[in-house]
Amino acid sequence: MLANAHLGPDYHALSDQEKREHREEIRAVALRPLRHISLGGKLWIAGLVLVLLLGGFAYYLQLKHGLKVTAMRDYASWGLYISNFVFFVAISLVGALISSVLRLTNFELYRPITRIAEIIAVSAIMFAGLIIIVDMGRPDRILNLFTHGRIQSPIVWDVIVVTTYLVTSVLFLYVPLLPGIALCRDVLTEKPKWQRWMYKFLALGWKGTENQWHIMKRSISIICVLIIPLAISIHTVTAWLFATTLRPGWDSTNFGPYFVAGAFQAGTACVIIAMFVFRKAYKLQKYLTEDHFNFMGKLLVFLCLVYAYFNINEYLVPAYKMRGAEGKLLNDLFTGHFAPLYWGVQIFGMALPAVLLLWKKARKPLPIFMIALFVVVAAWFKRYLIVTPIMLHPYLPIQDVPANWAVYFPTWIEMAIVGGSLAGVMLIITVFSKFFPIISIWETLENEGIELEELDNPKTEEHAK
Repeated sequence: MLANAHLGPDYHALSDQEKREHREEIRAVALRPLRHISLGGKLWIAGLVLVLLLGGFAYYLQLKHGLKVTAMRDYASWGLYISNFVFFVAISLVGALISSVLRLTNFELYRPITRIAEIIAVSAIMFAGLIIIVDMGRPDRILNLFTHGRIQSPIVWDVIVVTTYLVTSVLFLYVPLLPGIALCRDVLTEKPKWQRWMYKFLALGWKGTENQWHIMKRSISIICVLIIPLAISIHTVTAWLFATTLRPGWDSTNFGPYFVAGAFQAGTACVIIAMFVFRKAYKLQKYLTEDHFNFMGKLLVFLCLVYAYFNINEYLVPAYKMRGAEGKLLNDLFTGHFAPLYWGVQIFGMALPAVLLLWKKARKPLPIFMIALFVVVAAWFKRYLIVTPIMLHPYLPIQDVPANWAVYFPTWIEMAIVGGSLAGVMLIITVFSKFFPIISIWETLENEGIELEELDNPKTEEHAK
């Protein structure tokens, strides 16, 4: 028998019958969302599909008429799409890091939240790649990046790390899911034939033998080690795309850690939001406990303070000098056109959450959910501020250009496409939770001190009865 990571204090005091009932209860709770979809769930999915379809229609218009349907011009050649790309890369980073670091350190609270973090990472990085294609005027030339890309180009660096990170994130989600897929294969026999075939195909013949458990856990450990540098590198390389471009506000050696710190903060807030929604919708209060929210709240306080340090470091030095184009940009951010948005992001997305979450009452599920919403919205607008104001303040302004080139406000087509991409991420997470257990059953049971070989073999237990 394989050793257990943690022995629950009450589990061994139960009789064999009570142990079986306990295991069945956890399985039933985890599989309940897969058995039926409530009316609210159907309406939620329908709403996301409608937003996604609107985004698809807007993209059709963009393909038909070209990028002239957007507000992007020679000044603001990067707009809403690139802001959204950076946001998706940011929230994808922490999903993998939270799961991998907590797994490697055997931190017991990680078990119920790992899969939530991992599906956020996978869905976000998928749409990060798609939004870059949307930003291209000629998406049919995407293959040129692979066939004619030059290693000197930071864009090629980003293509490499995004692709590698996507593959690794999918593996990181899939490998620990194998016992859960096998459980669905064996238990959900009332499902349509195509769905049962899907479970059978994806389970890869999982039977829960000691050798299979050993291989799976060893594979998870290897992926955990690999994904940490990959997760950090993807956002660092994204930061280099900006830092290697000669623009005021981007000419910084601080951009790599600055982006990574912001990604940690935004991603943690996204995980908190998902935890609250799944806890409420699927009645997972027993497994996503107040202790989990308390821990994530403390983590968010720490990350807000770290990100505040990098923000001060990023703006203090050029603000002290206030020279040339850098000075004009900072004036626009601090007191000019973008000042309300800039200060709103700093206050509501960083300072206020850090202060509020110092109180334990604010780290309860509902309050921390509301605070995390502010953090995520502010994180999106922070990426918008990283892109747009800087594009409008080049070192060498273009002479005799139309006045509207000096301003940027996205068209409805841009907003519809970005809204569709955000809906797409939420749709992937929602649909995933309707086909696969969103709580890792085997990790939750293992935490109770149950032998691994028995975790996903309900047929054996039924026979034992």
